Amino acid sequence: MTTEATHPHEPHATGLANRLNWLRAGVLGANDGIVSTAGIVIGVAAATSERGPIFTAGIAGLAAGAVSMALGEYVSVSTQRDTEAALLAKERWELANQPEDELDELTQMLVARGLSETTAREAAEELTEHDAFAAHAQVELGIDPDDLTNPWQAAVSSAVSFTVGALLPLIAILLPPDTWRVPVTFVAVLVALAATGALGAYLGQSSPVRPTARMVIGGAIAMGVTYGIGAAFGQVVG
Repeated sequence: MTTEATHPHEPHATGLANRLNWLRAGVLGANDGIVSTAGIVIGVAAATSERGPIFTAGIAGLAAGAVSMALGEYVSVSTQRDTEAALLAKERWELANQPEDELDELTQMLVARGLSETTAREAAEELTEHDAFAAHAQVELGIDPDDLTNPWQAAVSSAVSFTVGALLPLIAILLPPDTWRVPVTFVAVLVALAATGALGAYLGQSSPVRPTARMVIGGAIAMGVTYGIGAAFGQVVG
């Protein structure tokens, strides 16, 4: 029985790693949306019992956070993509103008990975004959030229995940009666953070205990601080 038959579901494609990275980024974006919006609405709820100001503050926080996340991701990933493109352009020039030096370089990189000099030379020649540019991009630079990062995808993913996360505390604070708003939101947010913390740990193939505890404790502290600020300043202003 072949290895493929023995492990039919074992992932090897580079696309799987990219999808998992985007999914982990989405979990982090949702966490940001949950914590930041919960902090805003609980702080405002501590200062006033009127739904209008709470709703306005929550929606404003949601919109500002989603735009900020999207812009930050777009700038960050665009910079990464520009860097990757510059490195690939340099590699193209070197392959066109210094092919022998590049072949020697590829050989030595394969030797450094554990191949013998003879085997490394043969492998480098075969890789160069098949697709020199792809070989150097992946072995030397660690870049797949056909799978560069997409800044628009990163921006949209971050904005959507933040918005989805932010909706939970916003809904939780608006639906219950006045006296139950803060307790219901507090519990709903901690449960959501525990779930996303466990999901993030699962995607990272690590134990869920510490990541979940960090998320829950951090969220509780954030909400406690903003509630205290809202209560204190609400009384002063009022």
